[in-house]
Amino acid sequence: MAHGEVKHDYHLVEPSPWPLIGSIGAFIMAVGAVVEFHGGKVTFSLVDGSGGLALSLGPWALITGLVIVLFTMFGWWLDVVREAEVKNDHTPIVQLGLRYGMILFIASEVMFFVAWFWAYFDAHLFVDQANMVGRIEATGGIWPPKGIETFNPWDIPFLNTLILLLSGTTVTWAHHALLNGNRRGLVQGLGLTIVLGLIFSSLQAYEYHHAYTAENLKLTSGIYGSTFFMATGFHGFHVIVGTIFLTVCFFRALKGHFKPDQHFGFEAAAWYWHFVDVVWLFLFAAIYVWGAGGPAHH
Repeated sequence: MAHGEVKHDYHLVEPSPWPLIGSIGAFIMAVGAVVEFHGGKVTFSLVDGSGGLALSLGPWALITGLVIVLFTMFGWWLDVVREAEVKNDHTPIVQLGLRYGMILFIASEVMFFVAWFWAYFDAHLFVDQANMVGRIEATGGIWPPKGIETFNPWDIPFLNTLILLLSGTTVTWAHHALLNGNRRGLVQGLGLTIVLGLIFSSLQAYEYHHAYTAENLKLTSGIYGSTFFMATGFHGFHVIVGTIFLTVCFFRALKGHFKPDQHFGFEAAAWYWHFVDVVWLFLFAAIYVWGAGGPAHH
């Protein structure tokens, strides 16, 4: 057996600095976020409470942590691409493990949305429950709460639903083109999916801007504003992440990285995008349509 020769199909990863760097970046970003939520300043007081030193960190800690995290993501994923394309470490068994990992990741993401839906359904279904005095005072015992004007579900939300459904078909087209060795179809399908994702994000940004300028629906608009913007905003963040994911796959496809029998990177992006599509259908049905009671709409 020659020195360095591998006689198994498993990938034994080499030592990597990225977990440590990513952890440091995430910690700095979390501390920066907490500081921002409390006015952007950190105050150090003397033991007897007299005097003290106030440091105005502003957004710098948050931005610094975010930059480190993004740098980690870029470097770590670039290493994974090199493992697949240069070192040929992604054997069929390794690809199977990566698929299990992606499935578990998406399952964990589902749990995030379960939390937002749970909060929304609890507030909606039990808005006038007698033992929840504070909730009744805040909402007036009705849903949507008093003073809240909801979005017309058949305006921008319905258009965005059609856009995401269409994007699901274009990414599937790209996948089938890849399986059949049609590189041109793969690139075209990915390009269209990316454009549709950008259009969705733009329309949602316009919707949010309209809500905030109208000054009657904000993140601080009680329990409705909190649940609405956390659920739809968290989904919007996932659309942005998915669009970036597909954009990376687009440039990899131009370089000829993907093959009919080895394309987990694209497959993971497609799974993630379909997950985003399905979550939006639940959001549209539950929050925009079912939860849009009341006579006034934007």
